[in-house]
Amino acid sequence: MTAPIRVLVCDDQALIRTGFTTIIDAQPDLEVVGECGDGRAAVDLAARLHPDVVVMDVRMPVLDGIEATRLLAGAGVARPVKVLVVTTFNLDEYVYEALRAGASGFLLKDAPPAHLLEGIRTVAAGAALLAPEVTRQLVGRYAARIRPPEGRRDTALTPRELEVLRLIADGLSNHEIAAALVISQETVKTYVSRILTKLDLRDRVQAVVYAYRTGLVS
Repeated sequence: MTAPIRVLVCDDQALIRTGFTTIIDAQPDLEVVGECGDGRAAVDLAARLHPDVVVMDVRMPVLDGIEATRLLAGAGVARPVKVLVVTTFNLDEYVYEALRAGASGFLLKDAPPAHLLEGIRTVAAGAALLAPEVTRQLVGRYAARIRPPEGRRDTALTPRELEVLRLIADGLSNHEIAAALVISQETVKTYVSRILTKLDLRDRVQAVVYAYRTGLVS
């Protein structure tokens, strides 16, 4: 049997931690290996327990989820850990900063339990996860505060790749992009791979942030 996905739950509200842990541990392919109530503890526990995914709140004592994410998954981290940010909508600007810090995706706390479970599996598999219903509001609102990177790299993209990038930034899945452009999902995957390679981006989350920061989407 395949080993279960090891999950570390970090949230300063004990009730939420217990709820997440109960939901996750009920799945045969998932296992909670630890839980904690602040970002510093998350960093320390991750170093000791080596989880596959950290489910991270944003606003916490001692060390907030943004800084904890940067220490776990940011640029220059030797052994980055996949981080799934789970937050309330009114913390959206913090989530944008968490994505820039290296998080692999985010969900809202009021999402159905099935979305949390699928999110953990998606992130563990190396894919990125964005909640489509808030992507435009979330990233678009705060990307304007960040100075665009020096030099636009998207000039290397073909017109079709730019079109796919804009749809990714709109929060569309590969299936939805395929339907919109009347192409196969395999073709979409090829375009996404080329976009990430050409722009030197890690995943779809970074692609969304990049699209907003460079003005491809507004």
